[in-house]
Amino acid sequence: MEPREGSSPPGSVTAYVPDIGGLLPVYVADRYEGFRVKRFTELAADELDRYLEANVAAVHDVVEALGGVDAALANHLVMGPAILARAGLGFAAKVHGSALEYTVKPEPARFLPYAREGIDAAAGVLVGSRHTAESLWEAIGDPDLPARTRLGPPGVDTELFRPLAGESPSGRLAELAASVASEEPGGGGAFARDARAAADAIRHLAAADGPRVVMVGKLIVSKGVDLLLAAWPLVHRANPGARLLLVGFGEYAPALQRLWASLASGDLDQAREIAARGRGLEGGEEKPLRMLKAFLAEPDAGYREAAREAGGSVAFAGRLEHDEVGRLIPATDALVFPSTFPEAFGMVAAEAAAAGVLPVSAAHSGAAEVSRALAATLPAAIGELLSFPLDDGAVRGIATRLNTWLRLDEPTREGARRALVDTASELWGWEGVARGVLAASAGRLEELVPVPTD
Repeated sequence: MEPREGSSPPGSVTAYVPDIGGLLPVYVADRYEGFRVKRFTELAADELDRYLEANVAAVHDVVEALGGVDAALANHLVMGPAILARAGLGFAAKVHGSALEYTVKPEPARFLPYAREGIDAAAGVLVGSRHTAESLWEAIGDPDLPARTRLGPPGVDTELFRPLAGESPSGRLAELAASVASEEPGGGGAFARDARAAADAIRHLAAADGPRVVMVGKLIVSKGVDLLLAAWPLVHRANPGARLLLVGFGEYAPALQRLWASLASGDLDQAREIAARGRGLEGGEEKPLRMLKAFLAEPDAGYREAAREAGGSVAFAGRLEHDEVGRLIPATDALVFPSTFPEAFGMVAAEAAAAGVLPVSAAHSGAAEVSRALAATLPAAIGELLSFPLDDGAVRGIATRLNTWLRLDEPTREGARRALVDTASELWGWEGVARGVLAASAGRLEELVPVPTD
């Protein structure tokens, strides 16, 4: 919320944390220290009612404390827009993929009324991509909604995510590791982490004798991390000394660690068993990971040996703070965003581009829209490296794109990096995004970019 003029110092930010009684509703199952965690779809009716009431009351308290607000933004399709609607505010609704795909669409009878309540009250509706807009329009079923929907991509902090300026990648990573390691034991509250393990993983990346590659995201089946792990031996074989860092946490983390241990030991039968069980190792239905299974059924010649040789080249960092990710990514050569589930936007890819790091993303939904926007300012041969098809060749697709990028001569890569930085800054810098939010909250939709027709 934007406070009224004179109610707080210019540029200040205040976080108001409502008392939700220790029960944290989420879209995707995970663990958060200090909370009882349930997916929205698992909440009892009285639990959902209490959550809504607590947040509406908190909004009233904030408005009263500030003497009113000039603009407000509700994130996600549920429950933010319904909360601001019940609080009587004028606001913009920003629709991302998680609430839409994991909560509203799976249980429309229960959650669609809340979604419609919030969207109907919003002065403007923002989406990060054409893909999300179409999914939203289909779910809501209001023929007038497209006319109120505008493109509102997430913002990239281009001061944080920016190329290294004369600083060595290994030096930047060493400093980051030291900073992470200095964290007080048990710090982080509800989002506590193993700071020592995170620091060790970053030091491992810093010590690489070859290229550095990173993946940042939730460690859940839907993010496709298994595809990257299976591709990594092919990348390492072509780039001796290369190292991979996985940043994130989630219910599938133990299975991914088992998968990598199986590959690194040359135990492809164990890896095939993990591929066969799929989401069952995350607590869901046992269903094969089709693309991983297809690759492991007929791996490349010498793959078992390549996987063994790559054994010591992968590290898991766990959770990093956003500012730490902003210091990490510019010190790498490439980032892989292998999500297999529809994405509202390719945020991590946009941040990597702003840092001058090649993002290799799956070619679908909002992720593909980011890749296309970036590719428009690159030579065609390099633009093709930004995305890979999600098919039975996905594992090789990731490896081929990374290896092609890492083989390019330095002048060519430097020119591509400059183009990535310029495009990301122009399209997704914070100032433009903030102007869009303010305009949408006031209903000035004519000032906003229409949703692309293609």
